[in-house]
Amino acid sequence: MLSVILLFSNCSDNNKNDSKDHLVFRYNEHSNIASLDPAFSRNPQTIWPTNQLFNGLVQLDDSLNIQPDIAKSWTINDSTSTYTFTLRDDVYFHKNKVFGNDSTRKAVASDFVYSFDRITSEALASPGSWVLKTVASYKAINDTILEIQLKKPFPAFLGLLSMRYCSVVPKEAIDFYGSEFRRNPVGTGPFQFKMWEENVKLIFRKNPIYFETDNQGTKLPYLEAVAITFLPDKQSEFLQFAQGKIDFMSGLDNSYKDEIITTTGQLQPKYKKNVNLITTPYLNTEYLGFYMDSENEEIQSHLIRQAINYGFDRQKMVTYLRNGMGIPAINGFIPKGLAGFNNIEGYNYNPDKARSLIAQYQELNGNSAPKVTIGTNAQYLDVCEYIQRELEKLGINIIIDVMPASTLRQMKSGGELPIFRASWVADYPDAENYLSLFYSPNFTPNGPNYTHYKNELFDSLYLNAQNISDIEIRKALYTTMDSIVIADAPLVPLYYDMAVRFVSKKVSGLGINPQNFLFLKRVKKVK
Repeated sequence: MLSVILLFSNCSDNNKNDSKDHLVFRYNEHSNIASLDPAFSRNPQTIWPTNQLFNGLVQLDDSLNIQPDIAKSWTINDSTSTYTFTLRDDVYFHKNKVFGNDSTRKAVASDFVYSFDRITSEALASPGSWVLKTVASYKAINDTILEIQLKKPFPAFLGLLSMRYCSVVPKEAIDFYGSEFRRNPVGTGPFQFKMWEENVKLIFRKNPIYFETDNQGTKLPYLEAVAITFLPDKQSEFLQFAQGKIDFMSGLDNSYKDEIITTTGQLQPKYKKNVNLITTPYLNTEYLGFYMDSENEEIQSHLIRQAINYGFDRQKMVTYLRNGMGIPAINGFIPKGLAGFNNIEGYNYNPDKARSLIAQYQELNGNSAPKVTIGTNAQYLDVCEYIQRELEKLGINIIIDVMPASTLRQMKSGGELPIFRASWVADYPDAENYLSLFYSPNFTPNGPNYTHYKNELFDSLYLNAQNISDIEIRKALYTTMDSIVIADAPLVPLYYDMAVRFVSKKVSGLGINPQNFLFLKRVKKVK
């Protein structure tokens, strides 16, 4: 107990604290964490800590391949869409008073039945209830066999099960803590909950009975603890990182991007000694969406929608506004890193083509200059202002309406914005997740089709793809669907994002993945 006090107290004995520093991984979360209940893990700030606390049936590696987690193996009966999972028999929940005398018990198949019942219950109102919408039934055959039957084939189902929503939780903890489970989590993960002073500090300790080992048989995790702070300002977070007070920083904010990286995306020389820069394509497409049910005649015009797509240089935008940290979206909506990204012909910068399209529009509409409004939040104002300047050179008048992020989300969902800036981060690693934004039965508020785009051929191919398990055949359909969307231009793809991590050279084993999830069970630190 004394070592715990020395590790986390703010006492003045710096020598003792320094001796434990290599056992603690520190990072800052500038956004608030509302809950540590995996049933509410809808955004990165919640997914990151819950990744340390909970496990599901399967997990993803850094290449987005499905790997065993609590399920050590599974079989799929294609004819009945039945998945049969065989669970490990050495997985235990964190020791906790809910089991009596700070004890524990084994996680079994019926715990998954309980956990799935919980996230689909209307009483809980979990934002993750949709992940099981294709499931007809699930049952525990015995302690180590779980059977899930789908209503219809859905090839991306295993990827869905890797989401944190599908974590296993013990009924005893939910019964004991009730709504306070959000700040008293009990899972099976490599770290267990220790302390949370909301908006100040969150601490996890090593789970001494965790089931995974490395290739040499050493038990994971290597770290003793994880400490999370909550400085809301990105500039302050950067200063903490530069001073060595936190171990890594994710993302590239305008407040410090020029300080730490060059315009070509390299570390500034003064940081190379102490910092590693790690990047990978991120499953996030940044875009402008056109609300296709808008009464605005410019939005209804295919000519203007295409002219906007041709009218600005995406490479220049990424180079100067993102310091090269991004991939110009000159292909489709599906980002690099997913099946279906096949270098289809999209919109390269072509101002002459854009002028020609604008002239055709004016000839049909009385020679008046086209005028459109883009809704955005402050974070992406620089991107929208760049597009505004470029398009005004070609004869399109652009008004930028800047609003709080919450207002932008609400107005986008309500169809109140003729053009809106948006991004789509993959919920699960299958291109179907991106194409669902253009399937007409998914019109908001019934789904994520914010543009209200409709194309009968696209809808038919989308349904057909869900009945095909062969990824190569499905990939061809995905590419065709993406081509249809790009040709119809209900959106303006801007860039495919990059996951960017600045990591202290004291840290090894952190890695990076296209969903930018944080996994700490294989991380080590040196003094």
